[in-house]
Amino acid sequence: MRLPPSVHNRVSYLGAALAALEVLLFVFLLVLDAVSGAERAPYAGLVIYVVIPALLLLGLVLIPIGMFFEWRRVRHTGRRSVVRFPIVDLNQAAQRNALLIFSGGSILLLFCSAFGSFQAYEATESVAFCGTLCHSAMSPEFTTYQHSPHARVRCVDCHVGPGADWYLKAKLTGLHQLYAVAFDKYPRPIPAPIASLRPAQDTCEQCHWPKQFFSSKGRRLTYFLPDESNSRWEVNLLVKIGGGSRIGGQGEGIHWHMNLSNRVEYIATDERRQEIPWVRITDSKTGHQTVYTSTEKPLADTEVAAATLHRMDCMDCHNRPAHHYRSPAQALNLALAGGTIDSTLPFIKKTGVELLAATYDSTEAAMTGIEQGLAKFYREKYPELLATRRELISGAATELQHLYRDNVFPQMKARWDAYPDNVGHLIFSGCFRCHDGQHQSADGKVLSKDCATCHTITAQGKPQAMAFAEDLKGLTFEHPEDIGGAWQEMKCADCHTGQAP
Repeated sequence: MRLPPSVHNRVSYLGAALAALEVLLFVFLLVLDAVSGAERAPYAGLVIYVVIPALLLLGLVLIPIGMFFEWRRVRHTGRRSVVRFPIVDLNQAAQRNALLIFSGGSILLLFCSAFGSFQAYEATESVAFCGTLCHSAMSPEFTTYQHSPHARVRCVDCHVGPGADWYLKAKLTGLHQLYAVAFDKYPRPIPAPIASLRPAQDTCEQCHWPKQFFSSKGRRLTYFLPDESNSRWEVNLLVKIGGGSRIGGQGEGIHWHMNLSNRVEYIATDERRQEIPWVRITDSKTGHQTVYTSTEKPLADTEVAAATLHRMDCMDCHNRPAHHYRSPAQALNLALAGGTIDSTLPFIKKTGVELLAATYDSTEAAMTGIEQGLAKFYREKYPELLATRRELISGAATELQHLYRDNVFPQMKARWDAYPDNVGHLIFSGCFRCHDGQHQSADGKVLSKDCATCHTITAQGKPQAMAFAEDLKGLTFEHPEDIGGAWQEMKCADCHTGQAP
């Protein structure tokens, strides 16, 4: 089969050679990938299915481009290109030396390019790149990440995960973020949840295997009351984690929501997904669906039809796994329980929370305000302590400054109330977004808000007068302060805002 005369030109030859080389590389790497199976290199698909096809397409495009320019040249000059190939005679010492130098230089250049590209790739995947390159925008996330349970997990392992497709999505999104940072167009605070976040099944569940969740987990919660002696109050719980699998059958407990036998979907009416007036549960075995709607804020059928439907996954509850902004009350409870702040300092819980929750123009202003505010309190209320316990007061001020720097970022307007934490229900609605006793199905079923649904209280109270459960039913919750039965009618978050001691 003869080819058109116009194909005989340098550009078309170059395109054909490039296309042929890419076809050979594609076949070779495809076979290698199939043989290696699960052990293939990370992002191998990026090279095999994106980079090589792109270069192949480039080669194929060069062929008609060269033909077009050849046709135009012949039309204007009447002469065709004469492609002369070089004559290589390795019997000549000059040509042998030239070939050796060219080959060696090409191999060296190829090695350096590959090494440099890999180093560049490693740099863009590093925690330092994600957290410090755009320091002003990412400072809150990077700081809270360093104090999180996932501090040894790379950012990309959660925000990108394995595979070429999400790698490309992340880099394309990064271009927009780069523009936003360069021209100071990014929002303050950074909005959450992330609309384009990869499903938890592709990231979280690579380590946290839902099929292996089971039984209950003991938790000891320590609180300090805002009285003069900072009275200690403890609650010991058995949290009903639950779990299940197709083999084990229907699961129970909190992770019932993630059980393979269930499909939980919901509609949120706000961007932060704190208002959930509509929930649908589908039994995957029978296909039966039950819809629960809020009796307080019901949605019209037209609103349901137009709304975005979210399928519940890990991130709907564990929405702050690596960027947890602790509220002043939470931070003080941990500091007092750990002994970094002396709990014998009178009213340190109440005063510390007030200082951390105050509004400051900058971090520097907060450092000064906290130090001076604590000194002023003890100078006015307990002047004798400044003489006898000055070091403890100074140490408490220093620790309060650390707590502020780790959790509040005035320049980005980032702090605990900007990022609701849906685990539990103390400071934010959390579980009570759905389990508030106000979500009801057409046949009268209600999503329960009974405490015993998710946990059993095994002990509670002050350490010197702790009450212990005598049976598996556990104890009825007792509020540290006498508020009657109000805690049964209200959400905890109605009072516990994080800035109240």
